Amino acid sequence: MPTSHEITSFSDAPAPPGETPWVAGYETREGDIEIAEPDPSWPASYERVAEIVRSALGARVLQLEHVGSTSVPGLPAKPIIDVDLIVADPADEAGWLPPLRDVGFIHTVREPWWQEHRCLKLPDPQANLHVWGPSAAEPWKHRIFRDHLRRDEADRLLYAAVKRASAADANSRGETVMQYNARKQAVIREIYTRAFSAAGLPV
Repeated sequence: MPTSHEITSFSDAPAPPGETPWVAGYETREGDIEIAEPDPSWPASYERVAEIVRSALGARVLQLEHVGSTSVPGLPAKPIIDVDLIVADPADEAGWLPPLRDVGFIHTVREPWWQEHRCLKLPDPQANLHVWGPSAAEPWKHRIFRDHLRRDEADRLLYAAVKRASAADANSRGETVMQYNARKQAVIREIYTRAFSAAGLPV
């Protein structure tokens, strides 16, 4: 388990020199960023993704969580299900990656320098599967943020507003999803501060 300091800290360090997070030429695509109104079917879509992952990996699934905006009732979101998967060792790709590829996942991101993070995409239902190890702090952040937004209406409304404004600005400038995320960062970290404090973590 990560320390409290690791959970509440953020890193903006870029990829190491000469490294790229993109797998096999996969890279961010420009295009309109869709922010959909809250959809009550998103939890069911997560359950479909979870069943696909569990059927493929069996006991290798140490933990699976629906995270991101589609996991928060009443919150607008990009209509893509975000899922955190904990495996024993993300670096041991031979142990967990082939079964996921066999059921339709596409490996898009490999970031061993950032908590051994990997990301895969599933076309149907549309999902991002984030793969982490047991000591990674990021999944803890995601769950704390999710649970805070489920409880706190004011921060949920604040986040909804910044998502819509950031998407509109990014779309008008033809920006990527990463640039859209950067537009939200200050407000996200402001909300994280309140979420950490509510959870009893030092901030």
